[in-house]
Amino acid sequence: MTPTTGATTGTTAPGTAHSLASAARPHSLGLLRRIGFLPVLLVALVAGMAATDPQFYGPINILNILRNTAFLTIVACGQAMVIIAGGFDLSVGAVVALASVVSAKVMAVTLAAFPGSEGLATAAGVAAGLGAGLAVGLVNGLCVARLKVSGFIVTLGTMSATTGVALMITSGIPVYGMPQGFVKEFGRAQFLGLPTAVYAALLVLALMVFIQRRTLFGRYVYAIGGNADAAVVSGVSINRHLVGTYMLSGLLAALTGLLLTAQVGSGQASLGGDRMMLQSIAAAVIGGVSLRGGIGRVEIVALSALFLTILGNALNLLHIDSRLQPVFLGAIMVAAVALDELGRRRNARV
Repeated sequence: MTPTTGATTGTTAPGTAHSLASAARPHSLGLLRRIGFLPVLLVALVAGMAATDPQFYGPINILNILRNTAFLTIVACGQAMVIIAGGFDLSVGAVVALASVVSAKVMAVTLAAFPGSEGLATAAGVAAGLGAGLAVGLVNGLCVARLKVSGFIVTLGTMSATTGVALMITSGIPVYGMPQGFVKEFGRAQFLGLPTAVYAALLVLALMVFIQRRTLFGRYVYAIGGNADAAVVSGVSINRHLVGTYMLSGLLAALTGLLLTAQVGSGQASLGGDRMMLQSIAAAVIGGVSLRGGIGRVEIVALSALFLTILGNALNLLHIDSRLQPVFLGAIMVAAVALDELGRRRNARV
C-alpha cells in the first residue's frame, strides 16, 4: 500500500531508496553552476571599488558591510530552505518588523513593572520576539501543508497581516525603554573588532550547513523540493517538514529583527519590510537556489548576501540615485534565474 502524504515510516520502502537519493542529489548541480561566477563577480566588485573610492576600504565602511551582510545572511538562510522545499516566504520582512516591536514592547513593559530587572526584561522580550516569528511561520506552514494553498499567496497574506499588527502595536511610533544592556552590551558591542551580529550570523550559518549536510531534515527538504512524489513513496512526512521549513524561516527572520532592534535601540515597524524580503530572495536565487526547488547551499547564499551588500554599498558610495538601485538588483535576479533555466535545459539534453 502506498503511504499517504502525511505518513511517517521507520524504514524506506524497498525500491524507493534510489528515488529518494535522486531527489536529494540535484542540489550539487546548482552549486557547481553558480560557484564559478559569483566569486569572480565579488572579487571584481571589491577590486573596482577599492581602486575607485578610498572610503570603500575604510574601517567604518567595512564594519557596516559586515553588519548588514550578517542581517541579510540570517534571513536569506531561512528563505533558502523554504525555496529549496519548493515554496516561497514573502513574509520575512514583515516578521523582522513584528519581532522588533513585540520584543521592544515586552521589554519596556517588563522593565517598567519590575525596575532593575534588566535580565528578566531582556529574556521576556527575546522570547516574545522569537515566539512571534515562530507563530507566523507556523501559520504559513500549516496553510501550505494542510490547506494546500500556494506558499506565494499564503505568505503574501501573512505579510500584509503581520505588517498591520506591527503598526497597530506601535501606532507608527518607535518603541523605546528597552534595557541598556541589551542595546549597548549586545546590539552595539564589538568583540575582537567585529559586531555581535557577525558572530550571530556565523553561528546561524554553521548550524544551517550542519542541518543541510548532516541531518535527515535537511536531506528530506531537498527530497521534497526535488521530487515530492518520490519523497512520499519513500515515507517522508511532507507536511511536517514543510511546516518545519516555514517555522525555521520565521525564527531566523525574528532573530534578525532582534539584532536590528538591539542595534538601533528601539522597536520599529519600519524595519525589514519589502526590501529585506526582496533581498533575501535575491540572495537565495543568486546563490544558486533554484526557484523550482531541490537545489541550493546556504554557504553560497551567504556569499551571495555579501555580494549584494557590497553592491548596495558601492552604489551608495558612487552616489547612484536610490531609485535606480533596485534596477541593478532586478537585473541580477533575472540573469540568475535565466542561468538556472538554461542550465536545467542543458542538463536535460544530456
